[in-house]
Amino acid sequence: MTPTTKHYLRFMAFLVINFGALGLGGYLMGEGPTGEWYRSLAQAPWTPPGWVFGAAWTSIMILFSIYVNKIYQRTSRKGLFWVIYAVQFVLNVSWNPLFFMYHKTGLSLFVIVSLLLLLILMAMHFSYTVRRYTWLIMPYIIWLFIATSLNAYITVFN
Repeated sequence: MTPTTKHYLRFMAFLVINFGALGLGGYLMGEGPTGEWYRSLAQAPWTPPGWVFGAAWTSIMILFSIYVNKIYQRTSRKGLFWVIYAVQFVLNVSWNPLFFMYHKTGLSLFVIVSLLLLLILMAMHFSYTVRRYTWLIMPYIIWLFIATSLNAYITVFN
């Protein structure tokens, strides 16, 4: 197998895993944003329309897949990479049921802040390894700042 083929297959695997995380999170959130509980909450005035979430997450996961593939390709610290990546996966997936199914807005805020900090640390730690590719994680980080503010608003005002 050529290095190009390996790189492509690994990228495809990361796409499947990352979109699998979105699918699993969606499955675990029950009625999610269409449910009575969520619709009855005081929402932040800057809450985007529902379609924005799907478009944002699709773009984020494509860029994140390219980013983590580059890290994996270039880092000598693969063990550390897998630990960070796995924790990111668990935090990302677990937010949905905590927030939407169990209505644990405070705990979900803790989870999303933890995810945000983890991704900032990931970007900082691997920035030397992937240099210019670091910008690929920025939409994920920016989106998490927005999502954190939405979660915090709901936690404070409900």
